[in-house]
Amino acid sequence: MLFRSESVRRWVIQAQVDGGQRQGATSEELAEIKALKAKVRRLEEDNEILRKASIFFAGELDPRSR
Repeated sequence: MLFRSESVRRWVIQAQVDGGQRQGATSEELAEIKALKAKVRRLEEDNEILRKASIFFAGELDPRSR
């Protein structure tokens, strides 16, 4: 029962925020933040892959490595 009452309490607070009765991030803003964090995570992963590929190919082109 505690889980349900806590969930309802959070829903009420979020509804108050969304309605402008309470300060905080709206549901729309929270969804945007979540999406942006996921995008940053993907871009960081992509950058790490590119960094490793650059190191690999730089080593392949280095005449000293032959």
